Amino acid sequence: SALSFQVLLKSDAPTGDVLLDETLRHIKAAESAETVQTWIDLLTGETWNPFKLQYQLRNVRERIAKALVEKGILTTEKQNFLLFDMTTHPVSNATEKQRLVKKLQESVLERWVNDPHRMDRRTLALLVLAHSSDVLENVFASLADDKYSVAMNRTKDLLDMDPEVEAAKARGAEMIWAVLAAFNK
Repeated sequence: SALSFQVLLKSDAPTGDVLLDETLRHIKAAESAETVQTWIDLLTGETWNPFKLQYQLRNVRERIAKALVEKGILTTEKQNFLLFDMTTHPVSNATEKQRLVKKLQESVLERWVNDPHRMDRRTLALLVLAHSSDVLENVFASLADDKYSVAMNRTKDLLDMDPEVEAAKARGAEMIWAVLAAFNK
């Protein structure tokens, strides 16, 4: 099943991204192959497993936000919430955000192929991650009602597919379906 897919390292060549490179080192150092679900739990920092502490990424959200601030996509602000101050990271580069929104909108409207196995893998992965992050509806919010309806229905049909069946048919996109299965669990 897609949930039990094990992550096998094909290459440990550095990517140039600090978090990705650290992730590769963890996967390489693992004593046994772990499942997609296990790595998601460990690497998101959303779980605590005393037997696998050495494989957990630390301060993931903060480090991702810091990297996006350094790239000029986010900024850092302090917001006061009655009793405490909280650091927030609003978008500072609206152009980059709009580029991604447009890409996703076009992928389900103008460039819709009605077959996930013919879809660009990066776009499929972006749709799965936007859905799993609960921001997909926001991506289509600026569309006219008729286009919004088409976009939501197409993505619902895509994301309601059985990840187990699709992973078995996938050629090179098995990991995307395994991630969807893990988030749907």
